[in-house]
Amino acid sequence: MAASGKLSAFRLPPLPTIREIIKLFKLKAVKQLSQNFLLDLRLTDKIVRKSGNLTNAYVYEVGPGPGGITRSILNANVAELLVVEKDTRFIPGLQMLSDAAPGKLKIVHGDALTFKVERAFPGSLKRQWEDDPPNVHIIGNLPFSVSIPLIIKWLENISCRDGPFVYGRTQMTLTFQKEVAERLTANTGSKQRSRLSVTAQHLCDVQHIFTIPGRAFIPKPEVDVGVVHFTPLIQPKIEQPFKLVDKVVQNVFQFKRKYCHRGLGMLFPAAQRLESTGRLLQWADIDPTLRPCQLSIAHFKSLCDVYRKMCDEDPHLFAYNFREELKQIKNNNAEKEHDEDNHRL
Repeated sequence: MAASGKLSAFRLPPLPTIREIIKLFKLKAVKQLSQNFLLDLRLTDKIVRKSGNLTNAYVYEVGPGPGGITRSILNANVAELLVVEKDTRFIPGLQMLSDAAPGKLKIVHGDALTFKVERAFPGSLKRQWEDDPPNVHIIGNLPFSVSIPLIIKWLENISCRDGPFVYGRTQMTLTFQKEVAERLTANTGSKQRSRLSVTAQHLCDVQHIFTIPGRAFIPKPEVDVGVVHFTPLIQPKIEQPFKLVDKVVQNVFQFKRKYCHRGLGMLFPAAQRLESTGRLLQWADIDPTLRPCQLSIAHFKSLCDVYRKMCDEDPHLFAYNFREELKQIKNNNAEKEHDEDNHRL
């Protein structure tokens, strides 16, 4: 692989176009995998340009497909580009790029949801969390089907400072359905405000940097696509474990059109729900008639801090899942009805 240090300017030699690569290797987007190819190199160049200065950087690209963004990254004079592609059909075309950029492009056939990027780049790239972001970037035109699970996984990695964030505050530039991009960046009071808004914004500076019209992709998706840039914050706005914050936020937003006390009540077993919800809201100083979208990050911080204290007082509380309780009640009722039927017989 390319050594770190001063690099001379690099440009790819003339190559078949992405459209020609698709024809050459008989590639078709698989609808079940929500694949959409971005063929316009002006747009892939723009994504890479908006990612920041990639000179001498180490870049991890997720889902390169036929290699449009891959070309733009290589032309940005990076030190090393690692691509992880799950679909074997794309490997030959990517290998052609690797041959054209000796020592710069490493191809891994794998799944981004399980790939261990923390072992992929030199340890010398690591920076203290409080320092400027490391010269490591994540870039990807994500398939819609994996975009939300993947960003949730990476946000948890940020909270734990592991995975791609063992190097420090690694920046990410990723594509999402426009609606998801709007949810990620939605402000307090916005109709788009959601679990994603709070989870992302309490851990990162999140910017919806531009929108790509659906017609730029092959096949054309039914929606436009938003390009979103994430820079992890030095200090999270809610200093509690990721799973605790996510549980509180998820419960609040599951009843998005109701008052916030409705979702918060689901944090507690039915027998103590009314009393415990009242205590949580009182101690957190939250108006129970606020809608979920009206709750700010500061509101969620108060709720998470108080919920943490309540969990510390009752060690079984955090493990409580209201869906499991409902399931148990349903099973118990079914058994009771069965016993009554047998008794009547």
